[in-house]
Amino acid sequence: MSAHETLDIRRYQERLTAEGIDVVRVIYPDLIGTDRARDVLLDHLPSACAHGLAFCRAVYHTSPQGDVVPVAGGLDAGLPDVSVRPDLSTLTTLPWEPGVATCLGEVSDPATGRPAPESPRDLLRAVLARCAEHGLRPVVGPELEYFLLEPAPDAPTGWRRAPQTTGAVYTAGLRADPDNHLLRTLRHLRDLNIGVVTGNHEFDGGQYEINLTHSTALDAADRAFRFKSAVKELARAEGKLATFMAKPFNDAGGSGFHLHLSCEDDSGRNAFDDPSGAHGLSATARHAMAGVLAHAPALAALANPTVNSYKRFGPDTLAPWLIDWGLDNRSAMLRVPPERGSGARLEIRLGDASANPYLLIAGAIAAALLGIRAGQEPPAPLEGYGYDTARSAALPMNLPAALDALEADTELTDVLGKDFTASFLSYKRNEIERFQRHVTDWEFTEYAYHL
Repeated sequence: MSAHETLDIRRYQERLTAEGIDVVRVIYPDLIGTDRARDVLLDHLPSACAHGLAFCRAVYHTSPQGDVVPVAGGLDAGLPDVSVRPDLSTLTTLPWEPGVATCLGEVSDPATGRPAPESPRDLLRAVLARCAEHGLRPVVGPELEYFLLEPAPDAPTGWRRAPQTTGAVYTAGLRADPDNHLLRTLRHLRDLNIGVVTGNHEFDGGQYEINLTHSTALDAADRAFRFKSAVKELARAEGKLATFMAKPFNDAGGSGFHLHLSCEDDSGRNAFDDPSGAHGLSATARHAMAGVLAHAPALAALANPTVNSYKRFGPDTLAPWLIDWGLDNRSAMLRVPPERGSGARLEIRLGDASANPYLLIAGAIAAALLGIRAGQEPPAPLEGYGYDTARSAALPMNLPAALDALEADTELTDVLGKDFTASFLSYKRNEIERFQRHVTDWEFTEYAYHL
């Protein structure tokens, strides 16, 4: 570490000390987008920056239940380390934890000094470098939904929606949110400086949506990752559970993760806008749209990454399960909002809330880039209400089919990288195997009494 870098770290220490901060929490995303972290006492920050924090690489291969999945480079290699260095440029105070600041961590392989193959943040960086070669800088605005739950010992899962109010669709205030969860959360997230702008109660009881500003793709992914982590932590602090699971209840719709995507050219102009083009869109926008549509089956594996994800699909769910696009049409997988000029963009509605922000954004941009490179053109836009299989092809309707589509889409996996793709497929196919061996409540209810 250079003398200049050492001086910079000391300045950070002095600033944090003056603010009453004595701990820095270093966080980074794992393969499924949850946060892995370590708390570093402020006195030890220079050492963490100089030498990195050692984590077992198999943290990327660990299931939500704590099982280490046999992915190449983990168990088979003797469980080697990755090194995580604090990225102090992302440092911010945690509003709800006195004395604690947090920052993102940069993950590398200590043997090579190169990014770890499974690092979601570095995967996105690699895709963005491909875009830069074509003079394009993707801009992304994330929209995320989630359910807030409270303990319910008598419920089968131990949780119920908080509140269970029905009919309070797209509103704010005590009618839909009698405990003022949304207001408290919005204010904390504002103070976290992650670009939160608006929030409302969503369609179902206990379901909320909070919107983030648009920004360059890596920054947007960083903010979406920190947003999900923060919302879950704030709920835990109140004895509740905030879940971004795709569809946690049989009698309610699912939660989406929509991306608003545009690109700036070398001059900073919106490359998707063209007043003289069809529908006011440029050729670049049309080609990007065609790329997303062409690679949608493979993209589903990243956008809908769990067994549960595909239970969100179906007619009249407003969750897209057909490959189509439309002009300001929310029943389409890819919607073109009505704004033009600097606001010209695509809304990719495929993702559900369980998606890893880095992987969803990387996959969507990679698909768009492939369409731009190939000069592909989209079909005619969807007219009227969608969900008609006579007009549009269906997406994969389960996780195994989506993973097969990803593996078969060599154009997309070439952009994403072979090592990442192999790790992701191995990890997710193990998830499927574990699910297929598990006896569900539905099976017991259906068969036990009668058979």
